Amino acid sequence: MPGFGDIVQKAFYLGVGLASYAGEKAGGKLAELRSQVQKLADEMVAKGEMTTDEARRFVEDMMKQAQQPQSSGAATDKTQPAEPRRIEILEEDEQPTAKDSSSDDDDVNGLRSQVLELQEELKRLQRDE
Repeated sequence: MPGFGDIVQKAFYLGVGLASYAGEKAGGKLAELRSQVQKLADEMVAKGEMTTDEARRFVEDMMKQAQQPQSSGAATDKTQPAEPRRIEILEEDEQPTAKDSSSDDDDVNGLRSQVLELQEELKRLQRDE
């Protein structure tokens, strides 16, 4: 029968293994988020909606926010929509309708809200693991 020391040692190794695994998963999610935020910033720079310096700061700020611990789970649950948001895909030759066209500020704010939603989802996924 294994001694108490063996059980403690195995429990310690299990804890270290779980912590390592969780760290790897979180690092992968952060890398994925960074890629998505960078792509979004690159698109905004290409459209002339922000400068390269603003894009760099935007990516850095988003990554800092994603790495901060979540303050309250109850607040984020209220912001989650009851059903998935509908996404309209336009063909390249299609022009947006009057309903779809909005000012540049609305587009930027919409993109920022999408990034914030993605961050909240990432935090929720990290909590669930």
